[in-house]
Order: sequence, then C-alpha cells, then structure tokens
Amino acid sequence: MGRNTPCPCGSGVKFKKCHGANN
Repeated sequence: MGRNTPCPCGSGVKFKKCHGANN
C-alpha cells in the first residue's frame, strides 16, 4: 500500500496522514 494512496478506511485522506501515520 503506497503512502500517497487514499486510506482504505474510507476517510478520503491519504494513507500516510491517516492509518499510515503510525508506521
């Protein structure tokens, strides 16, 4: 999963700013 792809949680935020921020 790329960090710049939309987060799969459905928030519409990029993955790195959403669920990806913890990694």
